Amino acid sequence: MTNITEGTLLALSLLGLLLIFGSQDAWASDKDSEPQKETVVLLHGLARTERSMKPLEKSLSCQGFKVINIGYPSRKFPIGELAGQVKEKLNSLDCWDAPKVHFVTHSMGGIIVRAMFAEFHPHNLGRVVMLCPPNKGSEVVDHLKDNPLFVALNGQAGRQLGTDPESAPNRLGPVDYEVGVLAGTLSVNPLFSNWLKGEDDGKVSVERAKVEGMSEFLTLPYNHTFFMNKAKVKARVTSFLRTGRFLP
Repeated sequence: MTNITEGTLLALSLLGLLLIFGSQDAWASDKDSEPQKETVVLLHGLARTERSMKPLEKSLSCQGFKVINIGYPSRKFPIGELAGQVKEKLNSLDCWDAPKVHFVTHSMGGIIVRAMFAEFHPHNLGRVVMLCPPNKGSEVVDHLKDNPLFVALNGQAGRQLGTDPESAPNRLGPVDYEVGVLAGTLSVNPLFSNWLKGEDDGKVSVERAKVEGMSEFLTLPYNHTFFMNKAKVKARVTSFLRTGRFLP
């Protein structure tokens, strides 16, 4: 049997430790170097909750995005204050560390995003998809903003969504980031549609969904309330986030 000196044993022991700890360091390094997922922030509409965006959240998660589905008290504060609250919540979640932070909004959620980024936006702001946004206001609000029941149900923010030049959306400027707008053309409310000009989804006309500076616009034959749950809507949302186009 070969004689092994004390020095040789010590050297072998140290080599073993180096291999063990070196391997662990390598694993840690591999884990740290995994690419971060692009993040998608979901914002619901007026008088809704984050639950209304759950089907879309599941769909985007399955597509490999990290999804943050934010709830906010849409009926309790004016739009400017709501935008500040949402921005603070996003800052607290450290979501700006992601390579890209996209937004998908329903209805008034799109106005919240425009208000947040009216003056400046982060360098890693990705693409924004707005579903049925009242980007130029809604005639429905013009008719109902002084109705006590409407005010009780929709709060201060609801009253700010009219079509007059001083309404919240009309005081916001053009967008200077990638925005795709999907608008609905199916109404189940003939009374509201009678107040709206042209095609509409029962709450917002197709024409008033548009915003200056948008890069893509498409209509789909669905109504306002459940627009975001439709399979073709989910597919177009994913397409725009990936490519900047509403590909079929």
